[in-house]
Amino acid sequence: MTSFSANLGFLFTDRGLPDAIRAAHYEGFAAVECHWPYSTPVEQVNAALTETGLVMLGLNTRRGEPGESGLSALPGREVEARLAIDEAIAYAVAVHAGAVHVMAGNAAAMGPAFLAFLGNLRYACQQAEPHGITVLIEPLNLADNPGYYLNTLEHALGFIEAVERPNLKIMFDCYHAGITERDVVSSFDRVRDHIGHVQFAAVPGRTEPDKGELDYAEIFAHIEASGWTMPLGAEYRPNGRTEDSLQWMYALGD
Repeated sequence: MTSFSANLGFLFTDRGLPDAIRAAHYEGFAAVECHWPYSTPVEQVNAALTETGLVMLGLNTRRGEPGESGLSALPGREVEARLAIDEAIAYAVAVHAGAVHVMAGNAAAMGPAFLAFLGNLRYACQQAEPHGITVLIEPLNLADNPGYYLNTLEHALGFIEAVERPNLKIMFDCYHAGITERDVVSSFDRVRDHIGHVQFAAVPGRTEPDKGELDYAEIFAHIEASGWTMPLGAEYRPNGRTEDSLQWMYALGD
């Protein structure tokens, strides 16, 4: 049975995080996830989660300074990167989130960046493990994210193998895979055993999933047939109010 998580970094953004959680519940989402919740007190988030019965699946480490896209692959920024990891894990623990996405940042594909990311991911996995938290890494397509260090599934698999920690997984975003890898289904199959979360949006445009060139009825059926049972993350930019963009959910959900 396919169920969905509302990514509140893109959906219901016309209200604060607690009310966005309530709106996601009202519209029928099974869970929520977010990007950078740090300006919202955890007590308010927990109150909304308790009220609605929803779970917070995950959140991101901070992006860094304006214009940056993460810190963990930036040589010389290890102190900042690990403070951001600590902050994300602490917030995730406080709101009972199951995963933290460690953002790599923009860096040249050279040895120093590899070593920085490797060390910071090992640190993140070590800090997250006692809390049962999964550390996620997400390849981002370079068309939307020029210069982003982690940009292919093969690159992500290399870090999974190098870090050698069972709680390091891939955030498989069908949107990014659809742009970079093209064949979403075969890409999913190639990394299935290493996936910790799945997200989706239309390709191109990153709008509602019933638009664009990807057949999400087929993709969701394939993911479900693989044994995946967790909610799939709706991380798209709606054309207008989120409430007016949800026809896809009634058509594609079970």
